[in-house]
Amino acid sequence: MLDGSIGTTRRAQRGMMREWRLHALSVFSLAVAFVCLGAALLVLTNLRAVEERWSHAGRASIYLRDSATQTDVETFKAALSAVPGITSVRYVSSGQARQEFGAREDAKGDLTALPADAFPASIELEVRPDMSDAELTEVVGKLKQLPSVEDVETYQAWTDRLARLVRGGVAAAVLLAMVVFAAVLAVVGSTIRLALQRRKTEVEVMKLVGATDRFVKGPFLVEGSAQGAMGAVGAILLLGILFEVVRGRLDGELATLVGVEPAFLPWPVLLGMIAVGALLGLAAAALGLRKLVAV
Repeated sequence: MLDGSIGTTRRAQRGMMREWRLHALSVFSLAVAFVCLGAALLVLTNLRAVEERWSHAGRASIYLRDSATQTDVETFKAALSAVPGITSVRYVSSGQARQEFGAREDAKGDLTALPADAFPASIELEVRPDMSDAELTEVVGKLKQLPSVEDVETYQAWTDRLARLVRGGVAAAVLLAMVVFAAVLAVVGSTIRLALQRRKTEVEVMKLVGATDRFVKGPFLVEGSAQGAMGAVGAILLLGILFEVVRGRLDGELATLVGVEPAFLPWPVLLGMIAVGALLGLAAAALGLRKLVAV
């Protein structure tokens, strides 16, 4: 059986070398299709990383009313420092908030000219990264009931919006995957049928000397699988180049802002794309040969 597999592979290699232009065009078309799918998966991968990072941001801001006194602030700080899960408590006065805002590179001139009273005083909290949302929500609920507290910001609203965006992206990626899979089946199937027509005389001779349908179909099935796998590999290489170009042009402050460095597709996803490409190519070749070579 091993010798038969090696022989089938060698015949497939010879066939692809003889008609390399036809197969190269097919691989290029598949690579373009897989690039679209890979780009969607790449965006989703990074959005999920940002969502995970923001869901465990470990921060909360307590905005105080103007009527809050320094005694209230010290009482808050002492009480919050004793709460399990809170690792840091820092008071930011109105003047400090204005100064920190003015130090930002993206600060607008009209806003930096505002008086210090326009910037609310706050108490900045840092919590354990593993602190659950339920625990943080419970702490926030108690803080909002205090008379000196104007509002509490946990950035959960942004996390919820991002989660909805990720869910929408997943649905779009599934739809795009179906389109890509259909394109792979169509391109590989058409290529294999055309290759079979070009080798019609060769196939007829093999059938006359007693070759079985499995023997005749074997190289074409290998060629279809190879086309799908090479199309996926080509897409990964092209996507990697584009990723490095885009990442090199991104401002480093963007990563600082979202808290996550851009990342390429993980190895399991890359291997999955290659495996899916090979399986789809095999299936497309089998479908393309079904009517032309008797089973």
